[in-house]
Amino acid sequence: MTSSLPWGNGKRNPVPRAGTAESTSVGTRPWRRLAVALPFSQSLRTRLVIAFLAVSALSALITAVLTFREAREAILQRTQTTAVHDLRTQIDSLAPALPFPPRPQDLQNFALQLDRAGGSRNWRTSAAYGNGPAVPERLPGNASVVTDALRSAVRDRNEPFYQRVERNGGPWLTIGMPVTFTGTGHKASGLDVYAEFSLADERGDIDSLVTAAQAGAVPALALAVVPALFAARRVLRPVRQLRQAAEKITGGALDTRLKVTGTDELADLTRTFNAMAAALEKDDARLRRLEANSRRFAADVSHELRTPLAAMSAVTEILDEDAGQLPSDTADAVRLISGETRKLTRLTEDLMEVSRFDAGAAALHLDEVDVGDALRRTLRARGWQDRVTADLPEGVRARFDPRRIDVVVANLVGNALRHGGPPVRLAARAEGGRLLIDVSDHGPGIDPEVLPHVFDRFYKADAARVRSEGSGLGLAIAMENVRLHGGTLRAVNKPEGGAVFTVDLPLREEP
Repeated sequence: MTSSLPWGNGKRNPVPRAGTAESTSVGTRPWRRLAVALPFSQSLRTRLVIAFLAVSALSALITAVLTFREAREAILQRTQTTAVHDLRTQIDSLAPALPFPPRPQDLQNFALQLDRAGGSRNWRTSAAYGNGPAVPERLPGNASVVTDALRSAVRDRNEPFYQRVERNGGPWLTIGMPVTFTGTGHKASGLDVYAEFSLADERGDIDSLVTAAQAGAVPALALAVVPALFAARRVLRPVRQLRQAAEKITGGALDTRLKVTGTDELADLTRTFNAMAAALEKDDARLRRLEANSRRFAADVSHELRTPLAAMSAVTEILDEDAGQLPSDTADAVRLISGETRKLTRLTEDLMEVSRFDAGAAALHLDEVDVGDALRRTLRARGWQDRVTADLPEGVRARFDPRRIDVVVANLVGNALRHGGPPVRLAARAEGGRLLIDVSDHGPGIDPEVLPHVFDRFYKADAARVRSEGSGLGLAIAMENVRLHGGTLRAVNKPEGGAVFTVDLPLREEP
């Protein structure tokens, strides 16, 4: 009597298991608990290194997991194949001496012989004939993992099955093998043999693989820092050079260029930067040339107009004196020409002053003066002492250019009288080492949209007012004169109405 066992048809988890704690992940470790927290950093270098390490760690993790799965399957498959082979060999050796049909005692002896033949594998076997129970029967505290479902599957399919299960906190392998007697005329004998043994040794081998993978991950990540730093340096060096070159261009060095190395995207970016810098330099040179030509043209025109305007002014003054003796229409025409000549003269003087500021030719002639007396002279020279309320200090002296400060105050007071509302107030005070001069009115104030542009050249609040007494350069000239003194000029609206212009100059007291 011999047994015949088919090979290669053992299946993992082939039998439904009800109420059995099973596991197909013998020796696994909770890899899913591994989480890499990438700290946020504003540094691109840090982020590149972290990203490089993250990719390296992910690659190492994937490789380790795939290797672990393949090694685990190879270990378990080898154990299962060897166990099936050993069990079949022992059955082939012992089954011919078993009487047929076997009694329970015969099955008991047969299982005991198989247990003794297990050797180092230390399996525990059971034998069942027909619908009888598996012999030997296990005690309640040492229950067998052989289930009725497994017995039905072995008997119905007439081929060996195995399954891995968890029992008493450890992995076990259960093999079910039907026995056929080739010497009888029966294709199946009705005798089934079941063997079960612990996979603790195999789990230990698998755990060793996991430990080795974990131990090798740390040095691998440490070694990955070196190429990560090298790669970050190679990537960031051109970016750093671009930043430095951009700072130079911002500082005015438009001739800055970068050396192009390589053919990658960074090299293309460097070429584009160089092309941009060349275009900026070309446009800047053209704009500077146009601006210089415009300034020179304005200065030349203003200079050329001075002589004929001086002659025209002298003639119009004479005509103004005799206008009362002329016919009415002729007198009106003479007065019109005289007024327009005076406007043209003021505009020419303003243009020449602006051209001197633009050319850097404006010079200060500083003098130690009494602030109150200087501002009173400005009002008296223009006949404004009765129209302007003056709140001026006594005994405060400052060092500035009297002519230029006279121009500044005259422009501010004149604008307040023309466009503001009475009363107009001129005040000065020394505060914290500074000289503050305020010109305020009680008019409607300045439109908030106009306020940022009041010091722009040729800017007028009413765009429809194409003809006006002013040239649109008065406040711009005042601003340039204040800047020439190292001060500031600002304009604000008062909450109660009206505008305030404040001149802030450094106060240089006499030692």
